[in-house]
Amino acid sequence: MTRSPFRRLVFGTLRRLLYLWVRSETINQSSFTLNLDRSRPVFYALQSPSVSDLAVVDTECRKAGLPRPVLSVAVGELIEPMAYFYLTPSPDWLGRHDKRGAPPALERLVAAVSQNPTEDAQIIPVSVFWGQSPDRESSAWKLLFADSWAVTGRLRRLVSILILGRKTRVQFSAPIHMRELVDQNKGYPLTLRMSQRLLRVHFRNLKSAVIGPDVSHRRTVVKGLLDEPLVKQAIIEEAEREKISHEKARERALSYGNEIASDYTYSAIRFLEVVLSWFWNKIYDGIKVSHIEGVQEVAPGHEVIYVPCHRSHIDYLLLSYLLFRNGLTPPHIAAGINLNMPVVGSLLRRGGAFFMRRTFKGNPLYTAVFNEYLHTLFTKGFPVEYFVEGGRSRTGRMLQPKTGMLAITLRSFLRNSRMPIVFVPVYIGYERVLEGRTYLGELRGATKKKESIFDIFKVIGALKQRFGEVSVNFGEPIKLAEFLDSEQPDWRAQELAPQYRPEWLSATTHRLGERVAQHLNEAAAVNPMNLVAVALLSTQKLALDDQAMERVLDLYLTLLRSVPYSPHTTLPEGDGRSLIEHVKGMDLLAEQKDALGRILYLNEQNAVLMTYYRNNVLHIFALPSLLASFFQSSSRMTREQILRYTHALYPYLQSELFIRWPLNKLDEVIDQWLAAFVEQGLLRFKNDAYVRPEPSSREFVLLTLLSRAIAQTLQRFYMAIALLLNNGQNTLSPEELEDLCTVMAQRLSILHGLNAPEFFDKSLFRHFIQTLLDLGVLRKDASGKLSYHPLLGELAEGAAKRVLPAEIRLSIRQVALHSNEEEQNVRSETGET
Repeated sequence: MTRSPFRRLVFGTLRRLLYLWVRSETINQSSFTLNLDRSRPVFYALQSPSVSDLAVVDTECRKAGLPRPVLSVAVGELIEPMAYFYLTPSPDWLGRHDKRGAPPALERLVAAVSQNPTEDAQIIPVSVFWGQSPDRESSAWKLLFADSWAVTGRLRRLVSILILGRKTRVQFSAPIHMRELVDQNKGYPLTLRMSQRLLRVHFRNLKSAVIGPDVSHRRTVVKGLLDEPLVKQAIIEEAEREKISHEKARERALSYGNEIASDYTYSAIRFLEVVLSWFWNKIYDGIKVSHIEGVQEVAPGHEVIYVPCHRSHIDYLLLSYLLFRNGLTPPHIAAGINLNMPVVGSLLRRGGAFFMRRTFKGNPLYTAVFNEYLHTLFTKGFPVEYFVEGGRSRTGRMLQPKTGMLAITLRSFLRNSRMPIVFVPVYIGYERVLEGRTYLGELRGATKKKESIFDIFKVIGALKQRFGEVSVNFGEPIKLAEFLDSEQPDWRAQELAPQYRPEWLSATTHRLGERVAQHLNEAAAVNPMNLVAVALLSTQKLALDDQAMERVLDLYLTLLRSVPYSPHTTLPEGDGRSLIEHVKGMDLLAEQKDALGRILYLNEQNAVLMTYYRNNVLHIFALPSLLASFFQSSSRMTREQILRYTHALYPYLQSELFIRWPLNKLDEVIDQWLAAFVEQGLLRFKNDAYVRPEPSSREFVLLTLLSRAIAQTLQRFYMAIALLLNNGQNTLSPEELEDLCTVMAQRLSILHGLNAPEFFDKSLFRHFIQTLLDLGVLRKDASGKLSYHPLLGELAEGAAKRVLPAEIRLSIRQVALHSNEEEQNVRSETGET
């Protein structure tokens, strides 16, 4: 702005147009409290260029009777055409930053006062805030565009004016007297830098007081990553490997940092809180939070890493919301790069999400930048959240942990352990998961669809449905230092290579992943949907009459209350009748009435969907179901027999389902369950043996239903062993056995009408085969083929007779034999030996 009449006319016109909509007020200070010396010239310092801010300041100065910023002012012989300057120039339209030093007007001002001992100038820092403080704003739309610490573009500022212009606030601060700075006799350059520093600190403190603290670390961290030794070395190696300049490699590293880093802003957190408060109340009947006091106790003085189970895309939104509402800092969240979509990705980034690629393979520079970014978060104490399962569980089971993020965390801790790390497991249990129908299609073989911004409209469409309650249970924290003390007692004294990859890292990280998964399952929230799913899916026709269903649910509740799975596990309130009525209200139970009463059943579509909710709690029912299975083919068993067969099968169940009890504690838990069975009439203890009820009795029916909860898992185990035995020693590789198991399971599911897609889940067979290898039951020869102990067949058949009906064993053996014949025919046709 100059003294040109035309420029003044343009500015005046813009100001009048702006105030057709904008309404502004001055806060805290007025012309009477600024302590201005009217005989001395006045300058206004604004933080960054903005014509709209300048127009508002000019208007407020006129209202308060202060000197106007758009008029000329004289300091001795210096005549400035404008009485204002901008401290930090903003990027241009192309996003390029002006790298000039101090504002030219400030340079001339310092020089003028320095050259004339009688002159002085007063600089008034002035700030303009569009909208209310984020912690007081209740409109989600306005919060989205409220002032924050992020750099604001022209388009965003225009939208902010349109949305927030009616609540514009101006803050005039106490003037800074240039004479006082110059009289310190530090010379012109130092006085100039001191003036800039004073103004920068002032603006920062004022902004913190008005809109909240700057919790964003993006602008300072991203550039700082490039100066860390491991990243600098990776940049040098990238330049050599790709035959590019060092500067080009450095720019590439900077682009990776910008792609990864979150842009955490307080206003975005408040926006999400307002929106999600409405969303939860609209779609869910309530949110139950349990054991959060343990987190509140451990959080101070620790780097907290939240490791929730992953059931839905809204998991991380829900957790951040609950932490914020309970006075805990929302974490920085690891999100897949697939979620970095237009609009949604920006909002998630501002809410604390940092993005990661699905694979780091073949890109050591990206790996170095990502690792360094996480190390910075950990060492500075920012809470972090990531999912050890990697992706969302489509089956409802706890997935096998992906150890990548755990390994990065462990290596960071080995590098710098001054900030103690604690893992906080968080179990999130939905009575009805938002993506249920999508999972249903994927379970039936549909290809996983890529996330799209249009998925938002699907969520809006789901608002008409009822989704019940959500339970969020915080599990027992895992202190990393204590875990390492138990796994590697001398880890503090070991000499580590520059990359911090000790030989024991992989195995220790794997055990850490298992520990996290077990603690997650310990914090399970059992809900009515889980129990109804366990009951109905254990019947042959997926149906029970109303009274029988009530008895089954009452039994399950009584057993789970008698033998609690874990202090962190929660159970639903009420009895079997109230659970039935609750689930009926979710429109997943069908009902048919006849002269004898009501029959509750699942249609084919809901039967598949209900396997998801059964699998949520399968780890809790695994041991009692296994014990009940022993009495389907045996009328009586001694304690020693029960212990022997349980110990034989338990390691495989524990490995697949992450059951909490170690083998040395198993006998005690078995005794507790047997006592509960006896108390409920499911077994009798007679002549030093446990005896089942009469097959025609109601108690035997209940025992049979309980045994079927784990039946399909045991069938898969037997299937894999049968295929291996039929093919013989050193014939199949683990991958070939895995493929055969999958095909055989698909065939059996058709023959027996099984409605559980995870029955032929290849990853479950892969894990079972790996467990057999880990336990030494199987071995691989030099060519990678599997061998086994000669007594494996006898032992497997003996255990199978105890837990599987004869017709199931026969069917599996026949299909396995047929599969072996087909395999041999293929080999003979192709000339393989």
